[in-house]
Amino acid sequence: MASTQFQLSRNSFGKLVLTTHEGDVHEGVSPVRAFPIQSPDKGISMVLGDGKEVGWIDDIAGLPLQVRELVMDELEGREFMPEILSVKDVSSFATPCTWYVATDRGDTEFTLKGEEDIRRIGATSLLVSDNHGINFLIRDMYTIDKKTRLILDRFL
Repeated sequence: MASTQFQLSRNSFGKLVLTTHEGDVHEGVSPVRAFPIQSPDKGISMVLGDGKEVGWIDDIAGLPLQVRELVMDELEGREFMPEILSVKDVSSFATPCTWYVATDRGDTEFTLKGEEDIRRIGATSLLVSDNHGINFLIRDMYTIDKKTRLILDRFL
């Protein structure tokens, strides 16, 4: 189902309602990114609670503004993966250690249990998992600031 073949709204309970051009109404749909790290704005499936796909969005940029805002609001409420903008400091270069970082959601600190909690995703991205299972994304380890790159090199 192409992204232009449905309407999207919220019901009185705040749930997303997808209505197809054929008139089928699906309440409680959720957007799910097919490629959340590499292509977060392309390939978004609209699924019901049981996992059945009832709609597809090729590219979120092609949606009408109102529909795009509904999808983005729902995604932001469901997904939590802060992006590390810089690593300010680490307590030690031996694990476990505490990392002090600036993210797109503000400054924070977390404990890195081991080097295996830093995983490569694609050619340039890294996924860093803290001791609570929260994933932090480093979108491009080659364009991040020099101090952060030097710290990352010690752990990779």
